This record gives sequence, structure tokens and C-alpha cells, in this order.
Amino acid sequence: MSRRTPTPRPSSPLSGLARVLAVLVCVVLGLLLLVGLGDAASIQGLRGLFGSRQATIGLVAGHWQNDSGAVCPDGLQEVEITLDVTRRVASLLRRQGYEVQVLPEYASQLDGFRAEAFLAIHADSCVELSGFKIARLTQAEEPTQGALLVETLERAYAEATGLQPHPDTITDDMRQYHALHRIAPETPGAIIEIGFLGGDRYLLTAEPERVAVGIANGLMAFLRQQTPTPAGD
Repeated sequence: MSRRTPTPRPSSPLSGLARVLAVLVCVVLGLLLLVGLGDAASIQGLRGLFGSRQATIGLVAGHWQNDSGAVCPDGLQEVEITLDVTRRVASLLRRQGYEVQVLPEYASQLDGFRAEAFLAIHADSCVELSGFKIARLTQAEEPTQGALLVETLERAYAEATGLQPHPDTITDDMRQYHALHRIAPETPGAIIEIGFLGGDRYLLTAEPERVAVGIANGLMAFLRQQTPTPAGD
């Protein structure tokens, strides 16, 4: 009887995929060992190798889970606007690869909160004025970064919304905003009042995406300007 030569079995697509995944795991592990596992600066370096734009951003939706904020004669509440806009901002940033945490007004997580940038989003009263305003903590330990955050946000927000800054109505309550006292001193933070519920009502209620784009663009522009200090400098 003649022997039949066994017919080779075609390799499974899954086995090929497993080999590719194994190679990728080895590459990642090698990179981790190269830059130093667990070190914050090393993790930033690893992100740079992959082109990642991840950064932690903290957003407070003004008055959320606390009270209504300003209330207009027809019942429009500030918190309705701030929560909607804050969620839109978070969504835009996450789509660009950023890590975002949305917090209520008096969240316990605010104590010592660390982030690449922090912003509280509020709206102004129902009076017939128009404009926005941004402020930082007056006695901030890192005034340079806080000032840069305010400047960058102002430019991007004005461009996206067409509104102009309204610095004459910036109050001490904004400059001494409670959350800015609670976050970690090294976290650049600010508070924005995105417009007046009276004079800017159409923008805030009918075009909230423009509002969100202005804030998101400002935050991303600020983060792009942050360059890690090389080790040993």
C-alpha cells in the first residue's frame, strides 16, 4: 500500500493575529523599559513616542448638584446652560484624545485636584448685557500659567463666539472662586462666565456648540503650549 503525503493545513487567521499581538506587546514592553516604567516624566515620553495627546482636564459645571444659579423671569436657569455646555466641551475634548473629568460645583474631588488644566464654567445674570469674562485666582502660586490659561481662553472664545470680553463686571467672587482655592496649587485654573443669560441668550440656548468649541479650542491651545522641562535642567 502506498503512503499518502499529509496535506498541510492552512494556518488559522487567529494564529497570525495572535503573533502580531504578541509582537506589539513585546514592543510596548520594550519601550516601557527603555523610558523607565512608572515614572511620570517617562510616561510623558512614552506618550510622545506614540503621538498621544492625552492630558487630564478638570471641568466644573457651575451650580450643578448644588443650586440653580441665576434664574430668569421665564424660568431659564443658569445650571441648565452650564451643565449642557460643560458636557459638550468634555465630549469635544475626549474626541481629540484628552482625558476629562466633569465635576459638580462642590465636589469632594476638588480638594487637591491635580490636572494639566482646570476650568469652572458659569454664566452671568439675566440682565441685557453682552460679553464674557474669565478670571484666575488672584494669589495663585503659579500666576504665569494661570495668566496664560486666561489669555489663551479669551482669544479662542472670542473667535468662536463673536463675543467680546466684559472685564468691568469681573467680581472678587470670580477672582476668589472657591474651587480655585481647593485644587492643587500647581494646577493652572480659571473660571469663565460664558455670557449673559439676558443679552446673550440666543447664543447660550440656541448655539451652545459654538460656546463649547470656543472653550475646547482655548483649552487645547493652552495644553499645546505646555512643554515638559527636560530632566536635569
